[in-house]
Amino acid sequence: MTTPVAEAIAVVCLIAVLGFAVVRPRGLPEGVGAVPAALLVVLVGALPPAVAWREVLSLGPTVAFLAAILMLAHLCREEGMFDAAGELMARRSKGRPGRLLGLVFVVASLTTAVLSLDATVVLLTPVVFATASRLGARPKPHVYATSHLANSASLLLPVSNLTNLLAMGAAGLSFVKFGALMALPWLVAIAIEYVVHRRWFASDLSVVATPRDPGKRTPTPVFALVVVALTLAGFVVSSPLHVEPFWAALAGVLVLATKRLLMDPPGRHRAEVRELLVAANVWFLLFVLALGVIVKAVVDNGLASAIGHLVPTGSDLVSLLLLAGLAAVLANLVNNLPAVLVLLPLVAPAGPAAVLAVLIGVNIGPNLTYVGSLATLLWRRILADHDHDTEIGEFTKLGLLTVPISLIACTGALWVAVALMGV
Repeated sequence: MTTPVAEAIAVVCLIAVLGFAVVRPRGLPEGVGAVPAALLVVLVGALPPAVAWREVLSLGPTVAFLAAILMLAHLCREEGMFDAAGELMARRSKGRPGRLLGLVFVVASLTTAVLSLDATVVLLTPVVFATASRLGARPKPHVYATSHLANSASLLLPVSNLTNLLAMGAAGLSFVKFGALMALPWLVAIAIEYVVHRRWFASDLSVVATPRDPGKRTPTPVFALVVVALTLAGFVVSSPLHVEPFWAALAGVLVLATKRLLMDPPGRHRAEVRELLVAANVWFLLFVLALGVIVKAVVDNGLASAIGHLVPTGSDLVSLLLLAGLAAVLANLVNNLPAVLVLLPLVAPAGPAAVLAVLIGVNIGPNLTYVGSLATLLWRRILADHDHDTEIGEFTKLGLLTVPISLIACTGALWVAVALMGV
């Protein structure tokens, strides 16, 4: 097959897969459209089978880790961690919507950093709805915060976002060094988001809330909190030992799952295991693998050379700003996951700073449009389930106030961190 034809087929498949993921006809999972498209790319010769298999193997550890994190987040919810967080926010806010927003920022930022953006979108957003309802506050400022922070607050750790996991190997950084370099950009991103949200939703936050009966109080899930803390420590320890972080996450899953199986009646065991497997979201994992194969075909058949002319080769501040901007634009055109898969091989030779600048672009950039990240699309579906409409105009306007300044400020913070740490 000639290169132009192969590139055309690969691009059409990529567009079709992303369109399927956005629309999700009849509620079908993303993988239903992605897997056949990936097979088609291989069958027509746009990507040799051996190359496709190597791509699947290279993504394997990352996808396995994602499955473990999704199961860990599910078990944390079952242990009452998110309900307890909601009650804590309700008590500490004392009926003041502005104070509740600050607490949502703290909880959402930590949840995203430690349990990934998927936990913030899928598990925390419904809790924030319930908490705002309990206080009699308008939910919009608080649920918009979970959406933005699921993306912006995912800068901190390799485990915070699938894009970070993909980039960690390309950057050649340890878990600790990655977190140290991204700590300042993470704090800057959260601060900008908070200031903009307070001003943009000032009228909603000024409405006097009328708290409702809090009902039965959920006990603090001490055991689950300890397991999560030890799992995070396992991530830190595994990195210098060159052990895949999947094993630390799996250990946390096994501990929490064993505890629940021992405490549950025998009749619940099968249901617990089935729910855990559902939480792993096998179709989404297949979607990631299939998308990797399709993007590989697009890159190998001409996109790499086309974009390569636009990619800066240095790691000075101007180059980092250009990389972050390019990554943000690409994320909003084709979604952040394909964007990072396309850009990583091109920027890796420039060093860790260039890779992390790309992460700033693909993690913060999706706050500009709905299609920027799969997490934002999922957030929209959750809001629809709660009969809460979101206007694309409002979402985009809020993004225009946060994304450009965050890209510049966070990239500048990264440049400072790199200079201070001598990376």
